[in-house]
Amino acid sequence: MNSRISRREFAARVGAAVGVAIAAPHLVGSVAEARLPKGAPSDSILLNSNENPYGPSPKAQEAIKRSRKIAARYPDALETQVVETIARLHSVQPENVILGCGSGEILRMADMAFLTAGRKVVAAEPTFEAVLAYARVTRAEPVKVPLTSDYRHDLPAMAAACSANAGLVYVCNPNNPTATLVRRDEMAVFFERVPRGTVIVLDEAYHHFVESKEYASGFDWGLKQPNLIIVRTFSKVYGMAGMRLGYAVSTQENIEAMRAHSFWNNSNTSVLEAALASLGDPAHVAEQRRLNSETRGWLVRELEKEGRKVMPSEANFIMIDVGTDVSPIITAFAGRKVLVGRKFPSLPNWLRVSIGTRKEQEKFLAALREIVPAKAATARAA
Repeated sequence: MNSRISRREFAARVGAAVGVAIAAPHLVGSVAEARLPKGAPSDSILLNSNENPYGPSPKAQEAIKRSRKIAARYPDALETQVVETIARLHSVQPENVILGCGSGEILRMADMAFLTAGRKVVAAEPTFEAVLAYARVTRAEPVKVPLTSDYRHDLPAMAAACSANAGLVYVCNPNNPTATLVRRDEMAVFFERVPRGTVIVLDEAYHHFVESKEYASGFDWGLKQPNLIIVRTFSKVYGMAGMRLGYAVSTQENIEAMRAHSFWNNSNTSVLEAALASLGDPAHVAEQRRLNSETRGWLVRELEKEGRKVMPSEANFIMIDVGTDVSPIITAFAGRKVLVGRKFPSLPNWLRVSIGTRKEQEKFLAALREIVPAKAATARAA
């Protein structure tokens, strides 16, 4: 892993980052998910950002404590160790892996590496907007493809939009905010139809929560698909959203193109130690899957008993049709110290709710029954 660069190269990268901030200062706010609003009580229930309410594994927490002993040292050796561990996990070489400050930096690197003024960037509508937001800096042409009638990626239409001038196409699977899946057979056909000159960025942030047998990770194709970049994060099942670590796996050529736009030492000793501990603790992942599945299943059953419409979910959040514009609904929840997801303009009546603990979901459900009684919601949605 090339973790050392010259001061001139480092200054150039910092300058590029400053240029991004100057050119598009709104990106920081537009890309980030909802946070604790100004004036919101500190004891509010956070069901707004698809975080893991249980936090890092005990092993990761111990690793974080141990990291204090090496806090005075740069994390070069740890970065190499994490990259090598991830490479072994996915049966690739270290040269096929790059780290990022959360998956957000990974997506920014991809935009900077593969998009230029006038080139197209194709994505679903709605989906996680980071790729489209960062692409404004490169002055790429955004192409938003509406979801299918069952709220899933329309991969045939997205592939058709990838003309010779498309630099990048972004697929979030499971998708945020709908929590719906792209199936294995659909993905295989999509890979064949997308031109080799178009880079496919496959965001698997919610991979660990999937239960459907129709799902396939991009690692089922891996480096055999040369224009594929697979993105993962430690923010979700590993419970480290606040610590910021993501990574990408692709061909060495693609990784080197992205590395030119990365920051020097873009991770820290604490998160790297925690990542190593998390990757070595598969039992924790299994337990988080179980907790999420049980709580999500309970909540969906309760909602469906009341006749409410819920999208099928393969992630750690769900979408509920409240039958009316969600904006005042979101405000009403905040007044009850329950923070829920923001409004998605193309799905104005759908409320995104993260899966918290069972106690938190019970409080959410009680508030929902007060704010949007079941009969009113079902009548409006009909």
